[in-house]
Amino acid sequence: MKLAATVFLATLMSSSAFNAPIQATKAVKKGTKSVGKAAPSGGMSPSAAAWANAGPSQALPFGSAPATLDGSMLGDVGFDPWGFSTTPVGPWILGKDQYNIKGLDWYREAELIHGRIAQVAVLGFLGPELFGTLPGNEWTGLDAYSNTNPLAAFGQVPGLAILQIFAFMSFLEIKRLNYIKEEGSNYMPGDLRIGQGEGRWNPFGLNYSPEEYEEKRLQELKHCRLAMIGVFGLAAQANASGMGVLEQIGGGLTIPDYVSKAGYFFPEGI
Repeated sequence: MKLAATVFLATLMSSSAFNAPIQATKAVKKGTKSVGKAAPSGGMSPSAAAWANAGPSQALPFGSAPATLDGSMLGDVGFDPWGFSTTPVGPWILGKDQYNIKGLDWYREAELIHGRIAQVAVLGFLGPELFGTLPGNEWTGLDAYSNTNPLAAFGQVPGLAILQIFAFMSFLEIKRLNYIKEEGSNYMPGDLRIGQGEGRWNPFGLNYSPEEYEEKRLQELKHCRLAMIGVFGLAAQANASGMGVLEQIGGGLTIPDYVSKAGYFFPEGI
């Protein structure tokens, strides 16, 4: 059940933030029935039309993929058992007239943004144990940042520190939404204006060839999906054990004292 939940989250949402944006592609190839437009009165719905033209799924050999997943989009392996791609979506919560990004492009936007956040979260789980925690003081408390279990640490740090984090996150989200609004239907999912390309912030001087760039795009997408599954597992395990990741791994690699005793495999008292 846990595996099914993680796969669901990873496919619904999805790294390297230093790569240039992902170029959106059309969900359905030319010549196939359009499933992105509203069906005429009395006709099939977009979802029904997509499943009526379903093909084999690369990810699920025993299943099928709706026509909206025809392999033309980067990273498309035909995994959509719940049929989310068959339902036309968009940023309706912000007003459809201002943010013209729809369908699979909007799902890809969500996948990339959530995947990038998940990668940072994985580092957040491992960083405190690898490099140490921030120092506290008399105002915050000397041990305010000393907890290496991220879930427990969230409730231990001062409220103003949490507010600072949310304020920074809100700033980044507003900036991203403004990019979408400025570029409209020309917006490319995941475009944070970071990475190679003219007029972009490129602190690492990335300059890939077209072939290398395509490979990096796919690597980014795979890392996003893997990170979302990984951080879900890290959070679940931290919640169940109350321990940090490395502390758990270290405990699993130790040899109990009783192993060194002769006949340790016999029950006590024999």
